[in-house]
Amino acid sequence: MKIIAVGMNYAAHNKEMRHTLELTEPTIFMKSDSALLKDGKPFFIPDFSNEIHYETEIVVKIDRLGKNIAERFAHRYYQEVTVGIDFTARDWQRKLRAEGLPWELSKAFDNSAVIGTFVPLEELGGDINNLAFHLDINGERAQAGWTGDMLFTVDKIVAYVSRFMTLKIGDLIYTGTPSGVGPVKIGDRLEGYIGERKLLDFHVR
Repeated sequence: MKIIAVGMNYAAHNKEMRHTLELTEPTIFMKSDSALLKDGKPFFIPDFSNEIHYETEIVVKIDRLGKNIAERFAHRYYQEVTVGIDFTARDWQRKLRAEGLPWELSKAFDNSAVIGTFVPLEELGGDINNLAFHLDINGERAQAGWTGDMLFTVDKIVAYVSRFMTLKIGDLIYTGTPSGVGPVKIGDRLEGYIGERKLLDFHVR
């Protein structure tokens, strides 16, 4: 099982992070399999970072083996979606970027890929490009997005990634975060929704 993630896929988030690149292709990075955190288990803030940020994302689960998938057929390779959190050690990300180094350490650490309950896309209206999602922290709206704002659609991402690596059943794709990212602290409760359907609920310890 691979955890594939997309960076800089919402223009408003790129602006808040002061990214000025004009992207012509998706920005892809990987998370380790030990990054996965599921079943509502708590997230423990790691001792190597003083600035852990949440990034709320739509996640799709690959359910067919695929290589060199044409974009027009990409929708056939996933049926279920959920909401997830791409936790980021922002202090480490800034440090690594400033040094011109890869920034996987800031993204792929243990339990940094929180995953909610998967549901069939059809139950959410069937249109991957028309999903509203949001994150509440301690009962207050912290972040909200709409998949129609993605710079690169899910189908384009699936097709693009499959040029470079075979997609296998069970692989997860974190599709990018909208604007509104921010820090978490011990004691926070995070609840993630697609529409009004809660699919994610866990605490920070």
